[in-house]
Amino acid sequence: MEDTITTAVPSPIPVLGFPKNLMPIGGAWVPAASGGRITVLNPATEEPIAQVPDGTIGDGLAALDAAAAAQSSWAGTPARERADILAATYRGIIERRDEFAALIVAEMGKPWPEAQAEVDYGAGFFRWFAESTNRLHLEGQYGLEPGGQYRIAVSKRPVGPSLLITPWNFPLAMGARKIAPALAAGCTTILKPAELTPLTSLLLARVMEEAGVPAGVVNVITTNNSPEVVAAIMADPRSRKVSFTGSTQVGRVLLTQAAQNIMNTSMELGGNAPLIVFDDADLETAVEGAMVAKLRNGGQSCIGANRVYVQNGIAAEFTRRFTEKMAAVKIGNGTEPDTELGPLVDTKQVLKVASLVEDAVANGARCLTGGHRPGGTGYFYPPTVLTNIPANAQIRTEEIFGPVAAIYAFETENEAITEANNTPYGLASYIFTKDLARALRVADAIDAGMTGINRGVVSNPAAPFGGTKASGLGREGGTEGLEAYQETKYTGIQL
Repeated sequence: MEDTITTAVPSPIPVLGFPKNLMPIGGAWVPAASGGRITVLNPATEEPIAQVPDGTIGDGLAALDAAAAAQSSWAGTPARERADILAATYRGIIERRDEFAALIVAEMGKPWPEAQAEVDYGAGFFRWFAESTNRLHLEGQYGLEPGGQYRIAVSKRPVGPSLLITPWNFPLAMGARKIAPALAAGCTTILKPAELTPLTSLLLARVMEEAGVPAGVVNVITTNNSPEVVAAIMADPRSRKVSFTGSTQVGRVLLTQAAQNIMNTSMELGGNAPLIVFDDADLETAVEGAMVAKLRNGGQSCIGANRVYVQNGIAAEFTRRFTEKMAAVKIGNGTEPDTELGPLVDTKQVLKVASLVEDAVANGARCLTGGHRPGGTGYFYPPTVLTNIPANAQIRTEEIFGPVAAIYAFETENEAITEANNTPYGLASYIFTKDLARALRVADAIDAGMTGINRGVVSNPAAPFGGTKASGLGREGGTEGLEAYQETKYTGIQL
């Protein structure tokens, strides 16, 4: 009987199983060449829940060997067959929805409803790109060149073996958002998940195997030595694309490395999202939207509302209502049915969030609720609301990545726009107002890749996801997400 990983899950969710201490490379589940392992902790209990291979440079290059060997065959697989495999993956994820959610709760700490929502969101990328794949070979151009001498044919082809590097905050969704379009376009893949949350990626690989993905098309390398393993894969000329979601600091390093091989790149980097509430906004809608935009995934989201700007006319009432809701949020282990906010991912993240709050308060900010780490086990930090934040506070410019809302008052529309754009980042933004003309005007003026109007969630598999400035390059999701894994081929035909 196969050796399996088991994870404690809320009853009556079934215990899940997949190969233990192994990773899928070239169609086989193998240990790390060194025999090393990474221990995965539950952030709510600080207890170990599993071990995975601590992959080496040799393991990374073996994954590239497998991806390169499978590239030609996979690219030549008819689009409908690729679409059928993606659709089967979608169904497989939905069928094992509770198993995926249990892993996300265990290794990342999300509350149970949020974990289930991530599973649905992640699965949606496989459905969207399965549908998109069937249209691939119908796209392109064919026609007479302007001088009338010959024909021009323009088509798309896969970029080639793609290195996909995902963060810890959305263990399923981030992998799905990269793997699904890569496979749809005909690219083979090497997925390098975050060492804090590798288990969900391994279960996804197993589901994709069951859906019929051929050997070598999806390889997963788990490692505690990401910089060296990634650098070795990117230095190999067979690597043709790198797609990364994570910090701007690491993104700059990867862009430098990609330049050596002239690799195709997609970078979804840091954010500092403004959320603007105008005087005429529906207060209930604005408060609920701000709660979602701030507390989704405990604030550990690149599109989380980092700066909340409220117009003076309603600033006091908005702050009162919002603070009441934040103070009432139930903190706990994601397995508990009434938990609304789980732990942060690790001690490092807790210390960073606490440091930003302490710095702001020390410099004169007012803390309306929260602000102190609770005692006991787990990497918890309470929902926190800050106002009267001074200009020299670090929280004004740094991405919080935690359940801390920094509220600022403003007077005029132009002031709000100026403040919103006063950042090197440009990923997401949010606007609350009943005036549609104002909403569209302000959305156009804000330098961000995405804007939500009267809603606190903007992500959707059918929509392009990405930012401007230091928030990255390229888009994921939508038609743009598929184009990111394609190159344009022009053929001149003399008849």
